[in-house]
Amino acid sequence: MNQHIQPATQELPEKKSGIPAALACKCPRCRSGNMFAEKNPYRLKTTMKMNERCPVCRQPFDIEVGFYYGSSYVSYAFSIAISVASLIAWWLFIGLSTSDNRFFYWLIANALLLVVLQPFLMRLARSVWLSFFVRYDRNWQTNEPAVPERINKDQMNNW
Repeated sequence: MNQHIQPATQELPEKKSGIPAALACKCPRCRSGNMFAEKNPYRLKTTMKMNERCPVCRQPFDIEVGFYYGSSYVSYAFSIAISVASLIAWWLFIGLSTSDNRFFYWLIANALLLVVLQPFLMRLARSVWLSFFVRYDRNWQTNEPAVPERINKDQMNNW
């Protein structure tokens, strides 16, 4: 009963950080493939056009019908965080007062900032939302991605 177990000769790939991958809208499973067909979020005709699968690891991005409706909560949280950060920055650098219109100027500046950032925030929210449900797999080269259970082909990319 003296069996020797040979150590694995193949090294596991180095684990990539999830935050830069999410910010770059990369696949959460391999953290290499692009989630979106167009890299530039400000090409408004194709802003939300996602790849059906990851071009690197073949992870499906459309997990179930209506999956990305939940990303609206993530987008809302990002918008609130940006609004709070811009209010604090405005308060520190310009100041807030009830005797003039500085608060209303901040409201206008914040609204413009959020409108300009919206295409990026929508993509980022989808990337973060998907990463809640699809985990990084160090062995993505050998492991098959999970097959989506509830897909309606007629409703894919229909948002």
